Amino acid sequence: MKIMRRTKRHVFGAMTGFFASGAARSAPALAYEIDHGAAGWRRRLSAEQFRVLRRGGTEAPFASPLLKERREGIYRCAGCALELFSSATKFDSGTGWPSFWKPLDGSVATHADAAGHMRNEVHCRRCGGHLGHVFDDGPKPTGLRYCMNGAALDFRQEDA
Repeated sequence: MKIMRRTKRHVFGAMTGFFASGAARSAPALAYEIDHGAAGWRRRLSAEQFRVLRRGGTEAPFASPLLKERREGIYRCAGCALELFSSATKFDSGTGWPSFWKPLDGSVATHADAAGHMRNEVHCRRCGGHLGHVFDDGPKPTGLRYCMNGAALDFRQEDA
């Protein structure tokens, strides 16, 4: 019987895997309206966007400039430009990621994600890009908190 020794690398990796690019995984293997393949996505996205959207990564908390975005507008998928969230549903959750209490109708899909603990992953319904996670500790009227990676989003200000 082979026994695996735990090294500092294993322990550190387990503790930081939530944010590390090496521990990230791919989006669910489903067919989507838009699919550029790995090489195509790499050409279209920044390295951080690719890590988050296509590999299921998580950006560091408080890193996104969208966290402090207060203008009226629409948050779109950085991968395919599908409109996902209205600024009217954005709120300060204190978690370090842009948070919303409701997506636009038909814009996102979810599936169970058991990466260390049960949670629901949120992805773009058109390209399958990983956006973040949804939790049941949000404000009324939905009671939901869509905790999104800013790297997965593109903000467009509404015309005045």
